Amino acid sequence: MEPVDDWRAAIEEAGELTGPIAAAIVDEHGDRGQRAIEAVGEGRVKRYRDFTVVVGHEDEYVVEDGECNCADATYNLDADDPDQRCWHAIAVDVADGLDAVDHHDMWYSEVREFL
Repeated sequence: MEPVDDWRAAIEEAGELTGPIAAAIVDEHGDRGQRAIEAVGEGRVKRYRDFTVVVGHEDEYVVEDGECNCADATYNLDADDPDQRCWHAIAVDVADGLDAVDHHDMWYSEVREFL
C-alpha cells in the first residue's frame, strides 16, 4: 500500500475513498477525520441552494467556504492554523471530492424553520 501525501488530490485522482486515502485523512485529522469519513458514508453532507450542511449527532452545522458554525470550530481550533478543521468541514471536502454530497433543490434557511 502506497502512502498518500495529499488526500484531497488522491480522492480526485482515484474517484473513491481507498484504504490509504482514508488512513491519510485519519493520520492528518485524527478523530475528526474518522468522524468526517463516517458522516460521508452515512450521507450526512447535504447541499442546499444557500448552504452546505452536515448533519451531526445533536444538530445540523452550516459549512460555508470551509468555515463551520459548530462549537469545535469556534472554541477549540487555532484560527491561525488552516490545517485545523472541524470534522464537519473535513466531511464537506471528502464528500465534494467523492461527489457524494446529497443535493437538495431548496433553501436551507426555509427548511431549517421546520427542524
